Amino acid sequence: MNEIQPLRRWAIGVALCLTLSHSPLGINSAYAESVPLEQALAQQLSTVEPHRLPIAEFYQLHKGQLVWPTAEAVESLVAALNSLENDGLVPEDYHADSLLGEFQRSQVSGNDAQVSFDIKATQSLLLALDHLERGKVNPRDVEPNWEAPRPERGYSLRRVVHAIEDRSIDNAIALARPSSAEYQQLRDALKQHYQLANLGSPPYLAAREESLRPGDEADDVSVLRQRLALWGDADVSVADSSAYPLIGVQSAPNRRTFDASLEAAVKRFQRRHLLQEDGVVGEQTRLALNTSVSTRIDQLRVNLERARWIGPMQSAEPQVWVDIAGYRMHYVRPNGQHWDARVVVGSPRRETPIIHSTISHLTINPSWTIPPTIMREDVLPRVRADIDYLAQQNIQVISLSGEPLVAEEIDWQRPGGVMLRQVAGAGNPLGRVVVRFPNDDMIYLHDTPHAAYFSVTGGHSVQAVFALKAWLN
Repeated sequence: MNEIQPLRRWAIGVALCLTLSHSPLGINSAYAESVPLEQALAQQLSTVEPHRLPIAEFYQLHKGQLVWPTAEAVESLVAALNSLENDGLVPEDYHADSLLGEFQRSQVSGNDAQVSFDIKATQSLLLALDHLERGKVNPRDVEPNWEAPRPERGYSLRRVVHAIEDRSIDNAIALARPSSAEYQQLRDALKQHYQLANLGSPPYLAAREESLRPGDEADDVSVLRQRLALWGDADVSVADSSAYPLIGVQSAPNRRTFDASLEAAVKRFQRRHLLQEDGVVGEQTRLALNTSVSTRIDQLRVNLERARWIGPMQSAEPQVWVDIAGYRMHYVRPNGQHWDARVVVGSPRRETPIIHSTISHLTINPSWTIPPTIMREDVLPRVRADIDYLAQQNIQVISLSGEPLVAEEIDWQRPGGVMLRQVAGAGNPLGRVVVRFPNDDMIYLHDTPHAAYFSVTGGHSVQAVFALKAWLN
């Protein structure tokens, strides 16, 4: 086999750390009224428990002054926090519903209360920025196969402070918001679905014994048009001629007829939802069409959170993304060039881990070291049934150190520390090219000789892998 290296590297930003220092305060009559507040702020900051939020650094950059001294400033903060609903976040998690009332109470309760409120408001902002940039949930808490590291803070705290001093909290929020086009598309879709939720729902498609097909004429076709219009295909909605007798609506297509334009709309819907694109409304398509707006909102919020998890991983270098759920691989260059292909990933029984790594090299005409799970569940039962299976499949038996072993001398009921390696060749599941990157799960991108169905081997089988190789070079 031949190795080609190195290729591209992905960059991860390093967060800036600042330390807190206090300058001596002059005993000047001009500052007599402000000194107690500054002293109270310094005292309370010194007792703030260690936290991942950069509260002390924030106040240092703000020169040890209160950040939210007026009702106008607090109202701007509350408005900015409320806008995070369009990012799928919950404004109440950042006290958007109570900050203004707490501010008003603090103003009549002395310096300590004012300082305590100011720190709480700052903490609310910094927590919102952290959730907006990296996600509210640690992916490892909900995704057992998530192995990508969680990046440190990437936005500039100094720029956030400057934006607040310029009374532009929206700009401060924007510094932490993921900048990818995909994130913005999800955000726009969520705003649109919030609007849909206020309009009410059209009827749902009833279950049928037979699929709804092009050419059919039925009342369900009218419902189908309404469901498709809800999800963005407004051109298939046909007015009721009895309701508009004077404007020639009667010449429009029959609402009850499954015509060619409706078939095209069904196919577009199926394509968007990764369903079989046949224009037939079977059970899976019916269920997708009947999904409630509230469920779609929940899905968009989840996808926005996932987009925040991977947002900090994006860099100025070319990148390869594998969309496991969508069975697509995307190669993206900073100049906007984009190439994608279909992939086959792990089954639900053998889920593909989520990793973040650096492509290091290609292997031409690779051998295949059979992963432990596939060896245990798929290969060993066949070997126990017929030892000749190894020779038929060009599989070598080797020790953990790589030394060749004699298959007939192995107790295949208890094989112990052995590995199985399939030599390069036409039948090798990895095909002719493997794209490799360091990870602990034997995950890689590879070619496959089974182009019709992309044989699953534990890595990601990539359609047109030689095109990917050309893009990587």
